[in-house]
Amino acid sequence: MSGGKETPRQKMIGMMYLVLTALLALQVSSAIMEKFIFLDESLMYAVGVADKNNDGTVKKIDKAVADGGGKDKAVSEKAALVRAETAKVIKMMNDLREEMITKSGGREADGSYKGGKEEEAIAVLMVGTEGSKSGKAYALQAALNKFSQETLPGIVGKEMPNKKIALDGKEDEKYAKKPDQKSKDFAKLNYAETPLVAALAVTATFESEVKKLETTALDLLAAQVGAADLKFDNVFPVAVAKSSTIAAGTDYEADLFLAASSSAVNPTMKRNGSPLPVENGKGKVKFKASATSYDAEGNSKQKWTGAITINSKGKDTTFTQTFDYVVAKPVIQIQSASVNALYLRCGNELSVQVPALGATYNPSFTASGATLKSLGKGVVVVVPTSATGVKLNVSSGGNAIGSQDFKVRGIPKPTIMVLNNGKEVDQKNGMTAPGPRSLQVKAKADESFAQFLPKDARYTVTKWNVMLARGKRPVTQQNFSSEVANLSSFASQAQANDRLIIEVQEVYRTNFLGEKEKVNIGTPIFTVPLQ
Repeated sequence: MSGGKETPRQKMIGMMYLVLTALLALQVSSAIMEKFIFLDESLMYAVGVADKNNDGTVKKIDKAVADGGGKDKAVSEKAALVRAETAKVIKMMNDLREEMITKSGGREADGSYKGGKEEEAIAVLMVGTEGSKSGKAYALQAALNKFSQETLPGIVGKEMPNKKIALDGKEDEKYAKKPDQKSKDFAKLNYAETPLVAALAVTATFESEVKKLETTALDLLAAQVGAADLKFDNVFPVAVAKSSTIAAGTDYEADLFLAASSSAVNPTMKRNGSPLPVENGKGKVKFKASATSYDAEGNSKQKWTGAITINSKGKDTTFTQTFDYVVAKPVIQIQSASVNALYLRCGNELSVQVPALGATYNPSFTASGATLKSLGKGVVVVVPTSATGVKLNVSSGGNAIGSQDFKVRGIPKPTIMVLNNGKEVDQKNGMTAPGPRSLQVKAKADESFAQFLPKDARYTVTKWNVMLARGKRPVTQQNFSSEVANLSSFASQAQANDRLIIEVQEVYRTNFLGEKEKVNIGTPIFTVPLQ
């Protein structure tokens, strides 16, 4: 808003205040006395100019309200109240000025001050006796801060700056780091050991600050009814790119130009007739892109209409523009890093991408019939829990993109193998008595299953039995819990025409998480004749 920027006049007042601060630190001479008088007169002149300008702003507000049929009469009433409250504070300071002049000896016949260098009378009047805080500067401080922190914000609203203007030494950044000044309160800082002419200039500084706040308040009210002068005072560069997502190796294209807005008005903005939030003169356009039909390339051309309305001199002016955009149909691309079909209770790793979303793709997944584990952007492990099928749902940035159905296949049973010296035993021709000194039983995963899901295709035989049989009766037998069995004791008892009977009783599968699952293999039995 315009209250946040200083006019050249306000900048000049600030510079004068800095000069005044420097002069206060110097020994008072006749030349310096003249400079204080010049500063005071200049500041009071600026106060008068501001008062005249503010009166003109009020008249503009009243006219805008009248032109609008009186519907914004409350704004006119607020403007009048701002003027009235400002006048009270200004009168308080003007009365103090006259009292300081009187206490210092009054005026000469030519209007000059009899006690221009008088300090003690000023201190007694404005600061009071030591430790009493009975001086009138304390009431002035309270009035100034109430005006800036309560009165004007209470009339205008939250847009009105809210800050103290009458500060103690520790609160003022000019003095906060100066040991001899930061401990002083407002009264002592501005009116102790201060000659009349300097005290008058100090008071004029606060009058100009009050007028500055009044100007800000009235400008804010004027903007509410379009009575503010339309000045494009915020100028900034804007780049409109043909696409915000660019593939590597292609050209980035954009139009670069200057745009401007006015801090003196509060525009209203709409998209397709619906109001938009406006921040710092810029409308925030945000909506979910959608389409009901797409062309052969998966694109749908869409439009939206923007409208900006400003009120200037009591009249509304609306600017409209239609903008084109293209909605690309989301296409889910799923690439399997493991299998081309999902295996039940296994970690099926999928890469799920939506190329149309480009760099804005921020995926999240849910599923029915499965549990999920994310491995990074677009990569997910799907563990089917239902044999009837899995539905994988894909979203990006909280917006649903689509879903994909998968069939589920059961885990193929492993092949049980009985090995001797790394070779499968010949159940038809058997082995020469007294038979092998050791045997190994292994569960071999289905070749296709092991190729695609090696972390889920790990099997271990954990329980099996070997029996040495002769005719219809057993000679000896032994249970084993590891895959390799020592059969030396069998060999010492074996004879020709005996046979070894191997029964596999328990097999476990280790999955991708390292968890073990018992496999239903039935009870495979192998018979090896001894010749």
